[in-house]
Amino acid sequence: MSPLSQSLRYTYLGPAGTFCEQALRSLPQAANAELMAAGSVQQALDAVTEGSAHAAVVPLENSIEGSVRVTIDHLISDDRLMIVREVILPVVFNLYVRPGSIAEMVTTVATHPHAEAQCRRWLNQNLPGASVAAVASTADAARSVSNGEFDAAVCGKTAGERYALEALATDIGDNNDAVTRFGVIARSGKPPVRTGNDLTSLVAYIPHDRAGALLEVLQQFATRDINLTRIESRPTKEGLGRYCFYLDCEGHIDDLRVAAALKGLHRLCLRVRFLGSYPQAGGISRAEPGNGAKDSDFVAAEEWVVQLRDPGLDGRLTADDVT
Repeated sequence: MSPLSQSLRYTYLGPAGTFCEQALRSLPQAANAELMAAGSVQQALDAVTEGSAHAAVVPLENSIEGSVRVTIDHLISDDRLMIVREVILPVVFNLYVRPGSIAEMVTTVATHPHAEAQCRRWLNQNLPGASVAAVASTADAARSVSNGEFDAAVCGKTAGERYALEALATDIGDNNDAVTRFGVIARSGKPPVRTGNDLTSLVAYIPHDRAGALLEVLQQFATRDINLTRIESRPTKEGLGRYCFYLDCEGHIDDLRVAAALKGLHRLCLRVRFLGSYPQAGGISRAEPGNGAKDSDFVAAEEWVVQLRDPGLDGRLTADDVT
């Protein structure tokens, strides 16, 4: 791969017109950066690992269908990558066709599996006889319709217009509040600075020969008043019944309570993979941690233990003097 230039270079799940591109273009840093479409999530992330891009924007999860497993599995397996930011994007799906087409002409529909899942009821009610084909992205669906491979595409407005298609129906999603969460993925290194409204992502590999191992992991967060926003099991690929756990929690590794929880996990787990601490999208302020979980509480407790170890009593005999 060619070395990176001084200007920022981003890659994203393509082709042009995907929701990934929309998420990427919402970043101020993308305004003067070079944007490169990738054919798959793996290709987008590999470009970062191999050094031909500074960062990649790929989908992490959506509010209807859940996690994008290809992304999660790649992050779990490649410790050279970390999440440095998240982008939340409202997702609106339309049905696009070639100019002049009518509903009666639609026998095949192309879209991404997650998009199909979010529009399944509408498709069943309005195009019951049409077959739905899975493609790599919603923009790829629009491109394939433009090329004559399929009759219609379920995609966003940007993709439909980019490929000169016409909207046969708009806002066809089964849930009007659907959103997709995207991750900005860079090479592993120092996390972004703490903002006070952050998320930390990690993967915990627990022992499988001890009852209560997962409970011990969860207790590391509960006892420190850390809110888990997501937990998901994923196979380790080391044998049947072997799983690791992907977790998102509120807070930053520079928060003393989060750091303490990570230390606890390191003691308990076979392995812990730190995926990053980064700002939450939207800047939503969170409630202060409860009593005993503030940074000041951790500092006071540490100072107390230090004083117990060495009270510094002037001129008095110490335990070492009399034992």
